[in-house]
Amino acid sequence: MAWSRRFTLALSPAILLCGVMQLIKPDLAHLDGFRDALSKGWSPNNLRPEASQEILSAISEDAAAYVATLDDMDGKGAPVTLPDGSKVPRLPGFNRWIWDDGFCGSVGFRWQPGGAELPSYCHGHIGYTVVPWRRGQGYARHALALLLDEVRPLGLPYVELTTEHDNIPSQKVMEANGSVLVGATHKPGRHGDSEMLLYRIALT
Repeated sequence: MAWSRRFTLALSPAILLCGVMQLIKPDLAHLDGFRDALSKGWSPNNLRPEASQEILSAISEDAAAYVATLDDMDGKGAPVTLPDGSKVPRLPGFNRWIWDDGFCGSVGFRWQPGGAELPSYCHGHIGYTVVPWRRGQGYARHALALLLDEVRPLGLPYVELTTEHDNIPSQKVMEANGSVLVGATHKPGRHGDSEMLLYRIALT
């Protein structure tokens, strides 16, 4: 299922999108665009650029099985590899591909059913990344807006997102979607032992 919304008004020419941006549930029909982005060095994991090669290997081994892992609301998939190489249980969640006349990036959501709290190793409910050749055009901002539409029916009071202190573009994406800065949060050593900014978006 694809979620779409037209974004042609109230946008400056610098961030005017190509047409109708969609969030697409990953499928084999759109896999070539995703795979091409990986082959060019883009990674859906901002903290682990090497994940692109791991994903390409998984696709080569069994494309259908890999695509199925991207929508896992029961958290039954394989453990998640953290930046330090350690593995932690996978949380329930799903991923969407950002699509506008081709693959533009991805946005993902994870959560713990029953509330808005997350385990210490998980920094934020939502993560997003746009391919380098599509950045600066408003895709992350509008992808986050569309994802929030999907998340609201789950009944969470809010979602949290994190970003680096110097990542001004990401901060603007969050603020454009109604986020409020909560403050600084400390990443455990396996995430690099540094501080990040914690933002919160109310859903109710």
